[in-house]
Amino acid sequence: QLQLVESGGGFVQPGGSLRLSCAASGFTLSRATIGWFRQAPGKAREAVSCISITEPSTTFYYADSVKGRFTISRDNAKNTVYLQMNSLKPEDTAVYYCASPGGLLFGTQWSDSSQYDNWGQGTQVTVSS
Repeated sequence: QLQLVESGGGFVQPGGSLRLSCAASGFTLSRATIGWFRQAPGKAREAVSCISITEPSTTFYYADSVKGRFTISRDNAKNTVYLQMNSLKPEDTAVYYCASPGGLLFGTQWSDSSQYDNWGQGTQVTVSS
């Protein structure tokens, strides 16, 4: 059974950092595309970042709002994808989810939540002074 579990959320002051983890079971992340999304109260779910595997290439995607501040990475030995979040802002406050798609993704499909069919339970990130 495929399962994704997020962790690492918490409360942080503006300018601070957090590292989110997305641990997988039932499949190997080293050959998988994984996306990070977030949803703030009263707002639609939005794409944050994606590590996309279209062999032999790996492509990294970021939303404009997080470019230069967030970094997605993968530890194959731990079967885990990370989202390092630096210079956090109050507008980054949301529940963060990792997800895996049902098939290959191309171009802007990485940011389309309907392309993903396996989701974790989410982890809360709160940025506030």
